[in-house]
Amino acid sequence: MSQVPPAFDARFSALRRRYRYRICDAPWGVDPLRRYDTVAHHCRLDDAAMNAASRPLLGEHDFAAFCRHREGASSVRALERLEWMRDGPYLAADVVADAFCHSMVRSLVGALLAVGEGRRTSDWVADLLRRTTRASEVTVAAAHGLTLVGVDYPDDNQLATRAAQTRAVRVIRDLSP
Repeated sequence: MSQVPPAFDARFSALRRRYRYRICDAPWGVDPLRRYDTVAHHCRLDDAAMNAASRPLLGEHDFAAFCRHREGASSVRALERLEWMRDGPYLAADVVADAFCHSMVRSLVGALLAVGEGRRTSDWVADLLRRTTRASEVTVAAAHGLTLVGVDYPDDNQLATRAAQTRAVRVIRDLSP
């Protein structure tokens, strides 16, 4: 254990955050030992379709459709990873980004669950990125399936610079002619 430098800010100095969202789609439900970190889902999910729908979300985008609006705040984020892995009746989504808006991970999961159930197409999720406001048709997934698994920070001499970058309001520039 060591003392952090004065420039350290737990929230704004972070380079990325890593979350895992766990679901069990077994007809008998979740193992009792996993009930506090895994959501029971009522039907079998198509994880291949969920992964296909996840891929266009990677990169820097305005995730306004997946975020609760905050006055003066940007919803532009760089999503580095969103991947579903299956182990029998258990699915886990690894979600990594430089930052997340309020309820963003759970909203992404909720949208992808609609694809996994066959209620929506994979294109629908990518189309949501064109929205400038929260999409009311996106269900926010249950909180107890979400776990913060890690936060990465730069070297101590880069903490203040990273905090300043994070505090800057980001926008997506329109590069079309």
